[in-house]
Amino acid sequence: VDYRNVLFNHEASMASKPGRRKKIDLGDAAWVVLLSRCIDSIDSEDFPECLVAALKSITDFDYLVCFGYHQKEQPICLYHAFSSDERVVFVDDYLKGPYLLDPFSQACGRGVDSGLYRLRDIAPDRFLQSEYYRSYYVRTGLAEEICYIFYLPNDVAIALSLMRSDTSPRFSAREFKLLESVAPIVSSLAQRHWQGVPNWFEDGLSGPESTDSRSIIENTVTAIFGPRITPRETQVVAQVLEGHSSESISRRLGISAGTVRIHRRNIYAKLGISSQQELFSIFFREVRTVQA
Repeated sequence: VDYRNVLFNHEASMASKPGRRKKIDLGDAAWVVLLSRCIDSIDSEDFPECLVAALKSITDFDYLVCFGYHQKEQPICLYHAFSSDERVVFVDDYLKGPYLLDPFSQACGRGVDSGLYRLRDIAPDRFLQSEYYRSYYVRTGLAEEICYIFYLPNDVAIALSLMRSDTSPRFSAREFKLLESVAPIVSSLAQRHWQGVPNWFEDGLSGPESTDSRSIIENTVTAIFGPRITPRETQVVAQVLEGHSSESISRRLGISAGTVRIHRRNIYAKLGISSQQELFSIFFREVRTVQA
């Protein structure tokens, strides 16, 4: 089979039907060509574009971005195709602190199983009411975000996000299932291409494993607020910032919702604030100093 002609004929067919982009059926000759392009481009600068083309042959999406995460270090953007203005929100501003509250970043930190995830399935119960969502995430203008998560040696996680803007529909159940079915292929290809990423992180890759069981957000809260709040209040602050309700926090910490509310009142009094919005503002004002 002349796979180059197969793919050319498929692309020509797609181009001839504006507004009705017929997608490749997994397993047909055109899909094999796209996979072979991905394989051939491993370790080259063309790999991300080849991977994007392969995924877009399954279903459309507006943006794709890939971050590498390692423990308490700032993430590394491995690939994006944003315009300069879009990059400011999706990459530059994200790396200034919002990544700490990103549900996908937190999922990587928890070591969830490799696979494809919808944001709404792993986000806290009050995510849409959280200050992270209101102050940062709405600026992205996204209708939906789904993410492949997989791992490299030395506890480095890779998150490959596919996004649709608010002018596009959400991913349908069928589209998600198709993208989920190729997760092992995406993971295998990307793991080979980005196998050197663990060497890009500076701290802790060859040293002894940390015994600190606290989350990265809890450590950041401690660094910002120090002894002004107790260890239990630190846990509550971290989960409030993440977007958990008092009921969700009570389940996670094994205390009553009423006790959580008392902790929140005490925290606000100690910090001289009166709202979650003020807490969020202090956190992101101070987190840059902590990072520095």
